[in-house]
Amino acid sequence: MDKEKIKRAVRDILEAIGEDPDREGLQDTPDRIARMYEEIFSGLKEDPKDHLQIFFQEEKHEELVLVKDIPFYSMCEHHLVPFFGKAHVGYLPKGGKLTGLSKLARVVETVGKKPQLQERLTAQVAETIVEMLDPYGVIVVVEAEHMCMTMRGVKKSGSKTITSAVRGLFERDVKARNEAMTLIKF
Repeated sequence: MDKEKIKRAVRDILEAIGEDPDREGLQDTPDRIARMYEEIFSGLKEDPKDHLQIFFQEEKHEELVLVKDIPFYSMCEHHLVPFFGKAHVGYLPKGGKLTGLSKLARVVETVGKKPQLQERLTAQVAETIVEMLDPYGVIVVVEAEHMCMTMRGVKKSGSKTITSAVRGLFERDVKARNEAMTLIKF
């Protein structure tokens, strides 16, 4: 990440909006923003698949594994302001291939740490799990508040956008999908 270029750009933005980047409260802002961007966009240099190692191959568990209410944040690629909320990630293991529960949360975190669309984030989480675990099915539901709708534009604070991605058995079997959705809402 080119932190010096970010610092120059932030300084230019401050000047462009009519601020004095040399005033006391803003002197260190370009550096703070550069360090923050390095952290919140770290997913650009990470592969979410690296988090999904198969830990258990001999388990006989082939029932739903669901981790819900995973907090996350990301940055809207249209406005570069945050969107944040909860992700719910479930999969039906095949052949005893299980991963650590925290690994599902790490996939969400990594996929979110880049300029993003909620729809793409949801699909990328699902596709990563499909590719790495080869389960019978995957379901991902993401609910988020978008600051681009809260701070500007329609200014609808508290409105939530919900997206889902279903793969495998969850696409074909309405009963399985409904079971997972019921547990997510529970």
